[in-house]
Amino acid sequence: MPLISLHGVSKRYQGGIAALSDITFDVEEGEFLFLSGPSGAGKTTLLRLLLRMEVASHGDVLAFGRNLRALRRSAVPFLRRNIGVVFQDFRLLPERTVAENVAVGLHVLGLSRRDIRQRVENALYDLAIDRYADHYPSMLSGGEQQRVAIGRALVMHPALILADEPTGNLDWELSNEIVRLFEELNAKGTTVVMATHDRFLLDAYPRRTILLNRGMLIEDRAAPKRAKGG
Repeated sequence: MPLISLHGVSKRYQGGIAALSDITFDVEEGEFLFLSGPSGAGKTTLLRLLLRMEVASHGDVLAFGRNLRALRRSAVPFLRRNIGVVFQDFRLLPERTVAENVAVGLHVLGLSRRDIRQRVENALYDLAIDRYADHYPSMLSGGEQQRVAIGRALVMHPALILADEPTGNLDWELSNEIVRLFEELNAKGTTVVMATHDRFLLDAYPRRTILLNRGMLIEDRAAPKRAKGG
């Protein structure tokens, strides 16, 4: 069974504005998928459906074997425990240190102080930002802040990471670093769905790509096959 399935999914807002129209595709467990298309194509709306921040107007959105259209509100927090989210604008708490920002979700889960400390230390080390544990976001570069945002998602040990234009505010070198971090997480078994409109990234990291435009699925481009022995 796919980790994510969308079947005939449409999303309309008040006034009849169509954000998504008849979208159908699956995402397998352990896959790395790009969502691409220009601004307004529907990428963010699709991610919001997967997070159950929005509900589809028509069709079915399934994640982890559950139909999100029929999901009770009380079950949404449990769904989100399995999903790590990374945004373009970082969304770090300015009055909290790097370590405290990364630990926020773990406190919500009610983990012990010891478990929280260990998870945070491991995440900061894996992302090479452990030396910034006591720094505040304003003391960091954009790339370092995005690493903290990824650490906040990673520390939850999610089965799925949703990234909404995570390189949109970064230069080319930092964008490459961030995508490589997602590739490393994916290599360890985490499913990654990353929205981007950056064609240079798509060319540099050939992966399966869902191309959206004006809310419609224009192309489902398979990842190129690797040469034997390569």
